[in-house]
Amino acid sequence: MAKTPQILLIYTGGTIGMVKDYKTGALKTFNFDKLLKHIPEINHLNCTISSISLDKPIDSSNMNPKNWVIIAEIIEENYNKYDGFVVLHGSDTMSYTSSALSFMFENLSKPIIFTGSQLPIGDLRTDAKENLITSIEIASAQENGKPII
Repeated sequence: MAKTPQILLIYTGGTIGMVKDYKTGALKTFNFDKLLKHIPEINHLNCTISSISLDKPIDSSNMNPKNWVIIAEIIEENYNKYDGFVVLHGSDTMSYTSSALSFMFENLSKPIIFTGSQLPIGDLRTDAKENLITSIEIASAQENGKPII
């Protein structure tokens, strides 16, 4: 019997990881340790999810090569423990980061999926939940115990 895929979420910053404080209207960082409580649909996916958040979320406009190295190091340090990785990132510069990491990591046998959103994860009509669920589903998809992506 195949083991349950292990997925690591890496929150770097961006709208996808924010929730609105409805008293003040300010955005604050989502606690990914409570992910399954807030997004119970993830329980339907056949995987186990862990998460790492950068100490200080990076606004997409402030993402730079130094941060790309930090993301790459997190993946490298955890590569043997997980079957796939989902990087949550600000949407404005996600294409630059994902492109840079594609050159930093070549010939991998595990998926690294990038996703973001236009609206915070706590908003009523957010795209964040669907983007997150889809990314985890893609990162965890396996056939004969090997990642499809």
